[in-house]
Amino acid sequence: MPNSKPILALMFFLLCFQTPSFAATYETSQGEVLRIHVPDDIAKEDVQVSCFGKPWPIYQYEQNKIAWIAVDLKTKPKTYTITWKNKKQTIKDEVLVKKGNFRISHITVEKKMASFDKESLKRIRADQQAIKASYQTKVALQPHWPEMILPVEGIISTPFAAQRYVNDEPRSQHSGLDIAAATGTPVVAPLAGTVLLVSKMYLNGNLVAIGHGDGLTTIYAHLHTAMVKVGDHVAQGQVFAEVGSTGRSTGPHLHWGVHFSGAKINPETMLQPKL
Repeated sequence: MPNSKPILALMFFLLCFQTPSFAATYETSQGEVLRIHVPDDIAKEDVQVSCFGKPWPIYQYEQNKIAWIAVDLKTKPKTYTITWKNKKQTIKDEVLVKKGNFRISHITVEKKMASFDKESLKRIRADQQAIKASYQTKVALQPHWPEMILPVEGIISTPFAAQRYVNDEPRSQHSGLDIAAATGTPVVAPLAGTVLLVSKMYLNGNLVAIGHGDGLTTIYAHLHTAMVKVGDHVAQGQVFAEVGSTGRSTGPHLHWGVHFSGAKINPETMLQPKL
């Protein structure tokens, strides 16, 4: 009978170094926000959560601790690890990111709004840098439950992440949600925050950016008027602007964008909790 000791030793080695099992597996799509209950056996201590190589906020909601994890529009569809950690233990979950099902959008605009000369490009790039700077601005707010309300009532004219064609030329995916409404329709803050940017831009027209803390920033473009200035605090539901058709626009509407810790996400996923 062959010696079984080498076989047992090999089995022990494989058991010790096999890929760790995961407690739970979640599914989501590109551009969505996951709301996940902190595992009960780790929630009693101060806990941190990380995914996609970065930490994410945890909020207290009634008797539960809920982690909010944003999946960027450009996240590659595959399985990622969620890591929960406190002083005593570490738990790993999985999240399967699926490819989003996005529609195609065609618009026709003036030539100057589709093909840009040197000066226009310079202005557009400066506008983009100003918006990026607002994303990186830290806002000191008390912890809050970041469920949002709609900034304006209307018809969704262009959904999030639609593949855009401008004058039949392909452009980047739509980074926000377009809500069609009459010029002058009040725009309210979906969540309390601090005004980070008020600017008149080439493509975005009159624009306002609001910071809400924890890396959460919202953008409002093509406004008719803005009623706030940089540094103002707005309460949830407070009117701060009016719908317009400024910049590259084919009609009065609000472009609403949400940026969460480096991730461009669908604003609609911030409206209703998925618990």
